[in-house]
Amino acid sequence: MDFSNQAIIGVDLGGTKIHAARIRNGKVEEAVREIISAGAGERQVLDEVFQTIDRVKDGGIAAIGIGVPGLVDIYEGRVLDVVNIPSWKNVPLREKLESLFRVPTFINNDANCFALGEKYFGHGRQVYSLVGLTLGTGMGAGIVIDGKLYCGAHCGAGEFGMLPYLQHNYEYYCSGQFFRNVHGLDGRELFERAQKNDPEALKIFDEFGHHLGMALTAVFYALAPQMIVLGGSVSQSFPYFEKAMRQTLQQVEFQKALQQMRIVVSRNPDIPTLGAAALALQK
Repeated sequence: MDFSNQAIIGVDLGGTKIHAARIRNGKVEEAVREIISAGAGERQVLDEVFQTIDRVKDGGIAAIGIGVPGLVDIYEGRVLDVVNIPSWKNVPLREKLESLFRVPTFINNDANCFALGEKYFGHGRQVYSLVGLTLGTGMGAGIVIDGKLYCGAHCGAGEFGMLPYLQHNYEYYCSGQFFRNVHGLDGRELFERAQKNDPEALKIFDEFGHHLGMALTAVFYALAPQMIVLGGSVSQSFPYFEKAMRQTLQQVEFQKALQQMRIVVSRNPDIPTLGAAALALQK
């Protein structure tokens, strides 16, 4: 199917919010953000998703792509489990959306949509392999190999955050959890303090950068991508942890190969939604 020059709806479903946009040729024509009733029953949450999509439909659309924060059977179009939406277990989301809106619908994990968005509309347009790493309340990753999204079974590929590291795993030390779990402090507050050159905050971000450098070392040894794109709320603090991160990466054995891997920060907040729309382009 060729969806070029046609409107596609991209949906980024979070644990508490939903962002839907009508997209044509990589440009957002109309968008809406809403709070969802994450603790409500399956039917109510579905209705809220449908209503949000309907607000940006406005005329003919060619397809719908949706990213969800959880396990997805992309072949059956089923959402198996969603972070922070406990009522969503084995939901036939594709079937329900196609029945209501009468267009092809594509479903995937939200971190995969982030990586795909960077490949089609962001930093990764000129590369054939990249990893999109989201650093927020958790640590997620999407993998693009030879220009195509690699999902693994039930979108389980790229869960680098679950790999054992020190006393816990990488997610514990390389996401927003680190600041609260290790130092008992709020990450946003530390970011504001770092902007004022607070010595304690800067030291904590150095520590975070070291841990992230170790995680990126694992990504490099496993995949050696041309590019790693950092996203999520913690990536806004990049200037404060970049130096320590790169110093840690100097321990990598294959420095010539490492030099071919760019590490950049996502600069477009619409990338997850654009990536959801790009699921249709992959097909």
